[in-house]
Amino acid sequence: MLTNRINTLSESITIAITTLAQELKAQGKDVLSFSAGEPDFGTPQVIKDAAILAINNDFTKYTAVDGIPALKEAIATKLKRDNDLEYAPNQIIANNGAKHSLFNLFSATIDKGDEVIIPAPYWVTYPELVKYCGGSVVEIQTDDTSAFKITPEQLQAAITDKTKMLVLTTPSNPTGSVYSKDELTALGKVLEGTDIIVASDEMYEKLIYDGTFTSSAAVSRDMYERTVTINGLSKSVAMTGWRFGYMAAHNTELIKATKKLQSQSTSNINSITQMAAIAGLDGSADAEIEMMRKAFMSRRDEAVKLFNAVDGLSVLKPDGAFYLFVNIKEVSNDSLTFAKDLLAQKEVAVVPGVGFGSEGYFRFSFATDIESIRQGIKRIEEFVQDLK
Repeated sequence: MLTNRINTLSESITIAITTLAQELKAQGKDVLSFSAGEPDFGTPQVIKDAAILAINNDFTKYTAVDGIPALKEAIATKLKRDNDLEYAPNQIIANNGAKHSLFNLFSATIDKGDEVIIPAPYWVTYPELVKYCGGSVVEIQTDDTSAFKITPEQLQAAITDKTKMLVLTTPSNPTGSVYSKDELTALGKVLEGTDIIVASDEMYEKLIYDGTFTSSAAVSRDMYERTVTINGLSKSVAMTGWRFGYMAAHNTELIKATKKLQSQSTSNINSITQMAAIAGLDGSADAEIEMMRKAFMSRRDEAVKLFNAVDGLSVLKPDGAFYLFVNIKEVSNDSLTFAKDLLAQKEVAVVPGVGFGSEGYFRFSFATDIESIRQGIKRIEEFVQDLK
């Protein structure tokens, strides 16, 4: 009855663990969940006000499939202001979250037999979408010693005549690693003379704690022409449930193709969200963005200190995002069992590293209050002591 492509698709492990934690909480369990990739802050008031105004003005009809002109102008202005990238309206499309952006991009570009290079650890959705579209995943493994970043040599070795795309995530989910301008430039040099597309997921761009952010498309003309920049507002201004993402690409035919697909699937994104997103893009919420960034940085510092004091665990201090990728190799080689037992015995929810393509780790989201972080790490410490 079902197609082969849907049968090859796996459920998101992050969503599965988060749902299980919510179910246990509903049963009265004292569950501390660090599994969801969602800010614990509310959406800034200026964005809510823009949405309320849109509703009151009856801005509730269909719009252009790729977004209203004012929204696309706001995206273009943001990309120029923050990333030094020039995009025209026909090089931009608004989607129902960055996950939708990726689905449309992969659907429009990946055929059976095409290879997509994905550095591991990776966000769980990347390989699933590649497989769904008939492509093959080529993983490049990284670990703590390289700060979870690939090298030009690794990239060169992974390229074949079937390589269609490289997926880059900076800052990274699940590790928080951030590629520097020099590192991105070096990777771009490897790609020169090829037709390889770069899908650059920059959703956590505003959550940088050390160093500066560089967009992949900004490091050279060659990278600009091959890169599809993917971003949104879910993480930076706590708009996860609003479902807003976007793509920008030099290749207008690629954007046109994704627009055609979107016209036959979801059509335009929520009209009210479009008006709200303008306020999230134009600088109106910058003070709230900085407040959240500082709060996340404080939580990061505390969580890193506490984890590195636990015998048997270690973690690198991430430069961005709101995750820690905790090394458990001294106590377990089975991150799925580790996470299941931790939830059952200590009522703490984390995501096993195997779901991100890297065994021997778990992902810990510090997008929650500091006291919960302290209590959670204390329970994890007790659990690890019992294992040793």
